[in-house]
Amino acid sequence: MKEALLIIAASERDADLYYATRFLAPDPFPFFQIGTERVIMVSDLELGRAKSQAAVETILPLQKYEDRAMERMKQSTLLDAVDEGLRERRVQQLLVPGNFPTEYADKLRSRGYEVRVKEGTFLEERLVKSDVEIGWIAETQRLAEEAMETAIQAIREAEIRGNELYRAGERLNSEGVRRLIQHALLDRDCFAEHTIVAGGEHGSDPHHEGTGPLLAHRPIVIDIFPRSSGTRYFADITRTVVKGRASLRVKQMYEAVLEAQAQAVALIRHEADGAAIHQEVTAVFERLGFHTAEADGRMQGFFHGTGHGLGLEIHEAPRIGKRGAVLRAGNVVTVEPGLYYSGEGGVRIEDVVVVTETGCRNLTQFQKVLEI
Repeated sequence: MKEALLIIAASERDADLYYATRFLAPDPFPFFQIGTERVIMVSDLELGRAKSQAAVETILPLQKYEDRAMERMKQSTLLDAVDEGLRERRVQQLLVPGNFPTEYADKLRSRGYEVRVKEGTFLEERLVKSDVEIGWIAETQRLAEEAMETAIQAIREAEIRGNELYRAGERLNSEGVRRLIQHALLDRDCFAEHTIVAGGEHGSDPHHEGTGPLLAHRPIVIDIFPRSSGTRYFADITRTVVKGRASLRVKQMYEAVLEAQAQAVALIRHEADGAAIHQEVTAVFERLGFHTAEADGRMQGFFHGTGHGLGLEIHEAPRIGKRGAVLRAGNVVTVEPGLYYSGEGGVRIEDVVVVTETGCRNLTQFQKVLEI
């Protein structure tokens, strides 16, 4: 029986669909692939743009197939048009992604199709990046680094009054630094959500975005992960800085994170086990006396993964963590160990690397300095 891959989604939000078609659209449209033929069905509104932009072999006018469905079944929906397109090519089996709408799957089964669901990444080939894709990620990483420099320079310029930071006569807070980052990224045709500028106690929660005044002599975790509006590829960078003098404990945390990151980078290579790398990173922290455990109702120490895949999604396979995955040359992954303790705050340092046959290549060029 003839099988087709099938996706019905908006490519603006679905990484697999955008990868398969290189056609960006805010509304759902059907894509199916039979052998090497990639097919999309688009409305008359999008037909001209699709012909000039979509990287597929066949572009079908959706209206034509909706009209066929109306003639045959006296009804015309998006799924009816898909049914017509599949029947035309004598498709009987369908492989769909895990996020495929259940309503569509049930209706297709009721019409005689065998529908199988693939868990995990639907188009696994997109996890191994081409040289062009790596170039796009590196380009976005440069822009993220420029935004990071904007943020750190604002903190560097701040005046210490008591325990607080003032810049241009006003208290410097997380929200203000985050706005500087967002503006810098927009000027570079990038956009970012959930940017982290977390000072002091907020930094001890890895995903706290940070609010309120930033304090002197306390670590400030800055995590920026923008997407390029042009290429759609993400970057990711984290740095931790202290305006003033860091405590001895924070300095020790920072040095431990640097050592753990270096250990991970040294182990990353083609066919390396992500779980084994993560275990070695955890061992570095334990050896240096930074233990992970629950205290006062929350986790302390190192309690997230060492890294994750990066590309058309900010978090994609492969993972470098407890569950792990086998790395392959061409994967692009983050390396971001961190330590988090109530009373001290957090320290995280993150770079982006490309896995190679013999090791990895760091795409991140930004400096690592604690005290500024």
